[in-house]
Amino acid sequence: MKVPKITKRHCPKCKAHTEQKVTQSKRRARNATRPLSYGSTKRVQARGERRGAGNQGKYSKPTKPKMIGKKLTKKTDFRYECQVCKHTSAQSSGIRAKKVEIL
Repeated sequence: MKVPKITKRHCPKCKAHTEQKVTQSKRRARNATRPLSYGSTKRVQARGERRGAGNQGKYSKPTKPKMIGKKLTKKTDFRYECQVCKHTSAQSSGIRAKKVEIL
């Protein structure tokens, strides 16, 4: 995926379309800060690393592991800096791409 270095976008601070410089930031995982959250422990259980979930005997054992492993692509995380007021705004939703090149 090739992205131009400077694009014209709407600046929320200027309230006008201005030229904005594109930079890429490293996207953090959604669960990186809370490895012991309820969903995270459920995912560990599904992989079968920690057997049992409470006090139900054989019924608490994980039956079939869910989809595991990393995805092949990462979502893009672009930051746009307004050339007029120097205000930085983030991309609303990322696009999955294997390779990102800022030209």
